[in-house]
Amino acid sequence: MRNASGNGFDSSDSFAVSGAAEGTARLHDIPPSITPSHGDDSHLLSRIASPADVKALAPNELAELCREIRATLLAYGHRHGGHIGSNLGMVEATVALHRVFDSPRDRIVFDVSHQSYVHKMLTGRAGAYMDPNRFGEVTGFTNPDESEHDQFVLGHTGTSISLACGLAKTRDMEGPGSGIGNVVAVIGDGSLSSGVAFEGLNNAAEQGGNLIIVFNDNEMSIAGDFGGMYGPLARLRASGGTAQPNLFNAFGLDYRYVESGNDVAALVSAFEEVRGIDHPVVVHIHTLKGAGYDGADHVAGAPSASAGNVHEPDPAVSDTGVRPTSNVLHSEPWHSDHCNLSDHEPHEGQCEASHWQNPDSAIGKADNPRKHYGKMAMAALEPRFTDEPGLVVISPATPGSNGITHEFRERAGSHYVDTGITESHAVAYAAGIARAGGTPVVATTASFFQRAYDQFFQEMSLNRSRVTVLDFLGGVSASDNTHSGAYDVAMFANIPGVTMLAPTSADEYLADLAWATAPSGATHAPDGPVVIRVPGEPLLSAERDPGLLPLTGGRFAAHPRPAARSHGDDGYRMLDWRVNQAGSAVALIGLGNAYPLAEQTAAALCADHGITATVIDPRQCSSLDCATLESLRDGHTLVVTLEDGQREGGWGEKVTAYYANHHVSECGAAGHDRNPRVLNFGADKEFTDRVPLDALDERYGLTVHQVVEAVTRCS
Repeated sequence: MRNASGNGFDSSDSFAVSGAAEGTARLHDIPPSITPSHGDDSHLLSRIASPADVKALAPNELAELCREIRATLLAYGHRHGGHIGSNLGMVEATVALHRVFDSPRDRIVFDVSHQSYVHKMLTGRAGAYMDPNRFGEVTGFTNPDESEHDQFVLGHTGTSISLACGLAKTRDMEGPGSGIGNVVAVIGDGSLSSGVAFEGLNNAAEQGGNLIIVFNDNEMSIAGDFGGMYGPLARLRASGGTAQPNLFNAFGLDYRYVESGNDVAALVSAFEEVRGIDHPVVVHIHTLKGAGYDGADHVAGAPSASAGNVHEPDPAVSDTGVRPTSNVLHSEPWHSDHCNLSDHEPHEGQCEASHWQNPDSAIGKADNPRKHYGKMAMAALEPRFTDEPGLVVISPATPGSNGITHEFRERAGSHYVDTGITESHAVAYAAGIARAGGTPVVATTASFFQRAYDQFFQEMSLNRSRVTVLDFLGGVSASDNTHSGAYDVAMFANIPGVTMLAPTSADEYLADLAWATAPSGATHAPDGPVVIRVPGEPLLSAERDPGLLPLTGGRFAAHPRPAARSHGDDGYRMLDWRVNQAGSAVALIGLGNAYPLAEQTAAALCADHGITATVIDPRQCSSLDCATLESLRDGHTLVVTLEDGQREGGWGEKVTAYYANHHVSECGAAGHDRNPRVLNFGADKEFTDRVPLDALDERYGLTVHQVVEAVTRCS
């Protein structure tokens, strides 16, 4: 059975609460006196059931509400983890939004909606952040199924302005009967770099009418801000919003600047000025990411505090709990500090670690598959930089989540490029590098790659560009519905000209990477793009415990079965399937992360039913090894495909179609039918939201007992 522990905390709020005590915290502990308790009416936050309650507060109570929200977020981060840093920076702005606007009549659309925790607290869901028994009640992103105050299910970036334009268009066409008042798009935390955000700005300026774009400028993305737009934005901040060029004015948009983005009174005033406005306006607010973390302790070069200490009150801390920090405006190349991606020591300002905070229960745990295999890939590529000037690693943000460490980036220099949250650009950019003779490697999460589908088809595949794609977090997982990688095989493996590899060991993973990035013209090098599905938790667990592969113990032959000659007779045949156990009657073919299940099922069939099954590792899913499939006709009546992804449109159905389309009429030895029956196991075509992985395996039949039952029923 697989478990959810290695699917990557960095992508969603999907893991279970462990109940770790705050006493193990690596940050300052939260004094109990400022931590709101669920159901305690002495705290303001406990009394907030809707935005109307925010409006009912006295003006001098808003700062106290912000302080309680900040304390709740800090405690929640220790116990549950999540996108705490971006939300700490948005506390005052979110309180001000709900103080001024009238949600849900006024529509507020949160971009990178991982910065919507405070919004959820103020719209009736505070208990889900205050009571550990209720932590699982809310997703990490906006979701209309949770509340009428959430406009869309949003887990990716850059789309809020376009969505807001659509809401405003319908309101303006239908008039007062639309039931829509002000339309507010909240963008920022790096999402403004997405191309679709600029498309939205362009449309907003021409469409006109009431549309308020709140740009949360916290001087950070996930791993720092990258791109030419950030210089002008810095000059706008330095000039109090008066410098030119002003990119928002260049689009034809009205513009307001609020320097004190963590001053709730200033923000209330700014939002009141634009409420009911009759034309599009950008309200540029300068906030501090991670505002409330202990800013002094983890700044590069500063002394560290002892773990577990309760800090004495700091007179410089604001009345809403924002601590003083000097951790801004670094000149070093990555626009962030040297905290080295620790998910347990986030702090204020330009801190990459504050993007995602793991709970205290995760402290000391081994790397998840993304970090483990990402670091492995970078370690393999780095020694080649000196002799291969065209070898470039491209990450459209999220590098640390995928094991592309701060130190690697520093050493790689120009061999590493963070394009920001720009997946479409990253793939097209890589195609340009390849066309010029370079060797690009694009690395990010499976669900994020969906944003570049057109570029995979056109710029990469149609042009036969030698692009290598590292596809992280592919497959079934317990993630939020916005971050599921269950559709990656259905996407990549059905694009003409793409070779998609699914290695089942670290050695094969590195061999695949070396083959995919081999210099153009090298013997047996690929002639087009290659996608490598980075191994997931089942395979990493098997590497750490070979007993999870009961037939081979992970000791695979270096080459596929010698009889397979479907893709060439010499060298390392990357596309031939590998038969790891020869048997009869039943053949189990396990793709990638599902391969351990194939071995475990074969062991159970042998032990309990005396069936010695053939076990095959297909190693790739973009083509069929017809020689191997033909060899199964004799002696096999059942072929079972196991895949860790969407079954419909996936890989296993290709095997079914092969036998259906290549039916043979002659019988084999002893009169046996030479057309084996095929059973496909994989995920249903559905969105799943934070369903435990074991439950999904059971739902989809991806367990030993269910596969064994199906095999024995059909044999």
